[in-house]
Amino acid sequence: METAEVVRNIDIQLPHKLGFLLDMYRYKIAYGGRGSAKSHSFAQALLALGAHQKLRILCAREFQKSIENSVHALLKDCIQRLGLTSFYHVGETEIVGGNGTQFIFSGLAHHTVDSIKSYEGVDIVWVEEGQTVSKRSWDILIPTIRAPNSEIWVSFNPDMESDDTYQRFVKNRPPRSMVVKMNYTDNPWFPRELEEEREYCLRVSPDDYPNIWLGECRQVVAGAIYAKEMGAMSVEGRLRSLPYDPRLPVHTVWDLGWNDKMVVVMVQKPIPTIVNVINYYEDNFRRYDEVIDEIERLGYRWGTDWLPHDGENKNPQTGKSAKQILQGLRRRDVKVIGRGNQEDGIRQVRMMLPRTYIDDSNRKTFNGTGFMGGGRLIECMRRYRRTVPRTTGEAASPVHDEFSHGADAMRGLAAIVDRLTGEFQRATAPRLAPQEAFDPGMGMLG
Repeated sequence: METAEVVRNIDIQLPHKLGFLLDMYRYKIAYGGRGSAKSHSFAQALLALGAHQKLRILCAREFQKSIENSVHALLKDCIQRLGLTSFYHVGETEIVGGNGTQFIFSGLAHHTVDSIKSYEGVDIVWVEEGQTVSKRSWDILIPTIRAPNSEIWVSFNPDMESDDTYQRFVKNRPPRSMVVKMNYTDNPWFPRELEEEREYCLRVSPDDYPNIWLGECRQVVAGAIYAKEMGAMSVEGRLRSLPYDPRLPVHTVWDLGWNDKMVVVMVQKPIPTIVNVINYYEDNFRRYDEVIDEIERLGYRWGTDWLPHDGENKNPQTGKSAKQILQGLRRRDVKVIGRGNQEDGIRQVRMMLPRTYIDDSNRKTFNGTGFMGGGRLIECMRRYRRTVPRTTGEAASPVHDEFSHGADAMRGLAAIVDRLTGEFQRATAPRLAPQEAFDPGMGMLG
């Protein structure tokens, strides 16, 4: 069969909501739950467009260790289903059309600004599993796709609302974009086998069902250690604005780092049974004096600085420990938390969270490179999770990543929170008048 005849005979089937894939948009975004035909529709549309004109198409995802981790197999299946085997040659690492159309495959995580320049001539990039793509990868990829009339296609099942992909394309839609939410109800060919899986999920995993099948964002990341506790805090209104009470000292709990994050949790304790996390600091590559300058601009009345067990370890270059450095920076009361067992610490945090309030603001630090505000700590607590090896399926040790530092500082807080009681009682000496009220999350209200 001649190439022209093959192209004329292409018969693709797209759900009504995805008909725009054949129109001109800079961004084509489809997100939602399982069984919505997003990936199959993207594959068919790209194969049809590539048959009608010569295109260079990059199929990307955040991590691609081998071609098996790509959409290569899906495209191959669609080529056979569409009767395009005489037009497209399917190689081991690329797919080439009779008119010169080329499908190439790549992971994004390993690329730098320089290494990704080879994709400047790409006409269309399809990013599959977009929910896993980092801000860094998007910032590198998007400016690279610059050919005239080039397009960026993204398909994904959302995870957390704070994920960069969701914020970038759903919450803040870019110009010349078409963004649709696709669920199984939008797929006219939804198979019986998946319907059985959907009904089973609804029965046995009702908490996961809205994310898996309805494309709703999770409140906490899958496998989150504090999923139950953070969910309760949200429902009970304990994640909210918490103003600083000048009648109470602000105590800090630190997680030390340089390449890793330097974290400071700022706490007030209005009564022995309530913990108010009123602020949070996170940054890396910051000296202790720079961190102190940042947090002292807040104008709080400071209490005790609590450092992790390595706060007494002396730096071989300076000969001083973090405790000594902070004391030399006019921090009057610096103490070190003893080394504790990680799992015991997690249990202590679980016991502390039901009486904890966390400020939900989120902003940049004064220097503009890190985070300030409890909103970032809330995200860390929601994303603190365990590894689950595929070989065993059993949860293992907590993951050490960009979100674990805030959670580590909260373990430190849980270890010493009850030791702060007497100190706070001395600090809250002012007598309450009969008409004064008390809100556990706000402190003393006149």
